[in-house]
Amino acid sequence: MSMQDTASGVALWRQVADGIERGIADGRFAAGEKLPGEMEIAETYRVNRHTVRRALATLAERGLVRAERGSGTYVEVRRLAYPLRSRTRFSEIVGAGGQEPRGQLIDASDDVATRELARELGLKTGAPLIRIESIRSADRTPICVSTTWLSAERFPDAGKVFANLRSMTKLLAHYGVRDYRRSSTRITAGIVEATDAARLDLTLGRPILVVDSTDVDTEGRPLVTKRSRFAAERVEFLVENS
Repeated sequence: MSMQDTASGVALWRQVADGIERGIADGRFAAGEKLPGEMEIAETYRVNRHTVRRALATLAERGLVRAERGSGTYVEVRRLAYPLRSRTRFSEIVGAGGQEPRGQLIDASDDVATRELARELGLKTGAPLIRIESIRSADRTPICVSTTWLSAERFPDAGKVFANLRSMTKLLAHYGVRDYRRSSTRITAGIVEATDAARLDLTLGRPILVVDSTDVDTEGRPLVTKRSRFAAERVEFLVENS
């Protein structure tokens, strides 16, 4: 299409920006997808690269796209509103936002409790644990990678159960735990490492939010402790007062 100046008086860069925004709105450019390169966009709209750069910069300021140095420009993913409360359930949070939650087992292995893990789980140092690595997604978009530790004595074969149920809430229910609550949450910022970058479909160097948490049953006994690495650009935490 030609983007030559018209009587409408709309600047060329604005016409390019509007065209790309329409493409995002109608699904031609999906969330997380890489946009065509500057030269290709310039040829499509018959403008120069300076005009394309200004259009992309405007879209970036509005939070519609993001530029990654050495990689290209990507359509931003709509951030998932993620409340942090005493009763935090990934599947419920994602479902409430109109998206489909999904859990996928990466690996399950035997482990032993370090001093820190033993303190969080109310066990003795060296107690046998089951370690579960999983990915949790919303509408097939990976949101976080989690490492979860459980008592091997209380939750035997937890890895196999999670592989079948693909939900920590359903796993706990399988062992008779009908309700539980979050007893502690600690959030820190970090940079994604190679393994998690591949799992979260992020480029190296992208920011992540690291959430360390422990859940307990209705009597206050520790159930699981986990470390989750969230793609910072895909989630916004909402701290709710209980």
